[in-house]
Formats: sequence, C-alpha cells, structure tokens
Amino acid sequence: MVDVVVLSDELLTEMAGYGRTLVAFSGGVDSSVVLAAAARALGPHKVAAVTAVSASLPSAELDAAREFCAELGVAHHTPATSELEVPGYRENGPQRCYFCKSVLLDTANALADHLGYSTITTGTNASDVVAGFRPGIRAAAERGARTPLADLGLDKAAVRAIARHWDLPVWDKPAAACMASRVAYGIEVTSARLARIERAETAVRELFGGTVRDLRVRDLGDAVRLEVDPNLVERARGDQAVSAAIREAGFAATPIRVEVFRSGSMNDVLAASDR
Repeated sequence: MVDVVVLSDELLTEMAGYGRTLVAFSGGVDSSVVLAAAARALGPHKVAAVTAVSASLPSAELDAAREFCAELGVAHHTPATSELEVPGYRENGPQRCYFCKSVLLDTANALADHLGYSTITTGTNASDVVAGFRPGIRAAAERGARTPLADLGLDKAAVRAIARHWDLPVWDKPAAACMASRVAYGIEVTSARLARIERAETAVRELFGGTVRDLRVRDLGDAVRLEVDPNLVERARGDQAVSAAIREAGFAATPIRVEVFRSGSMNDVLAASDR
C-alpha cells in the first residue's frame, strides 16, 4: 500500500509545474483536493476556482463551495451558465453530460483567457476513467482540461485519503452528481423539474437527519424512485412522512418507489450503442 504522504507529495509536484491554474470546482472531494493541491503547490494567489451556477447546482452545494474557497484563500468565480438553453442538454439524451461539461469548460476557458490562467483542471480521478459511461470526460479532454488525479493514477480511495491527510472537511463527503443526473433519459430537463427534485431531496434528508449518507430522488417521468442507504430502505418505505415530503415537493400524484442507492443507476437503460 502506497503511503498517503507519498501520494500527496506526488500530486503537489505534478501541480507545481502547471503555472497559474483555474480549477473547475464542484465542491466535491475530487475537485476540492485538486484545488487544495494547487493552492499548496503554487500559492493561493496563482490559483482560482470556477463553479458554474445553474438550476442543476443545489444551493447548498454552492454555499459549501464558497466557504471552502474562502478558507483556502483562493478567488472563486461563479458565472451563470445556460446549459438549459442547449438542445442536446435539455433534451436529455445519453450524451447529456457531454453538453453540460462542454458549457462548463467553454466558460472556464473564456474566463482563463480573460484573467490570464494558463491551465484548467478538473477533478476527474482514476476511478472515473474506468467507470464506464462518462461522456463529460471526453468533453473536458477536447477542451484541453488537465486531470492531475487521473494522470497520477489516484483513484477515489486515494483522493479521500489525501483529503483526510490534509484535514479537508470534505474528505468523507458523499458523491453529489448534478441534479440533472436524477432525470431519466428522454425526459426534458427544465428548471422546474430540477427544483422539485432538489426540494424533495432536501426534505427527505432533513427527515433522516444525520443517519443518511447517500440519497437520490430520481424523476422517472411516470414514477419517482427514492434511493437511500441499504439500512434505511425499510424505514423509508414504511414512513409516511417520507412520501408526504416528496409529494409536497412537487410530485403530488406520482407513484413512489424506494430502493437502495446505486451510483449511475440511471444508465441501466442505455443500450451498448448509446454508451
């Protein structure tokens, strides 16, 4: 097993050669480690974060991202993006994430050109590269984004280990994919649809308090699928307050199912040709 000190030093050495760096920053553990590494290797004054603000980003995630950047002492840019205006994104086909990442990286590249940043990075890690269907990775690569975590072979476990070694508050933060990933393929992505998903997840999470880690409300069009930790499935199925919270969030007459959380479960319907 490789020592976490060695891994973190390798990451700092890698990023020390990047020059002025703009980090595409979602606030998750991966991009947080990249941002923290850049600040340590280059100095906060040579680093900035960019977070795309749109209906697909929960407000709580934006607040947390701002706080993290403030603690690091790096500039944080929050441009409003308009991926909902892009037909390929709004129509929500299998390549939706490609269009989303394209908008983000195009925005980041324009910002980097304007402010004089020579390098743009993402938080893509080695686990992401081998995870299967990730069209967003292709979009970022086409736009010249660098991926220090993946380039060094740092998988999700290694990234979390570095975050913990550096005492970053996000080291055990659950994965938090964008809100559009909760909408079944083929169903149009709208701001209203994303907003009710966010309301439902917030309400259910509050009901469970600190007992829930992974939670998703999946909009299937003709049904809603609530996914939670395995130990909470039966509780969620039997708690009428959970169903009521989802209905009050905007799913008034939609059948509700409760299943175990599984990352990427929406991709099950895709044929091999779509992948």
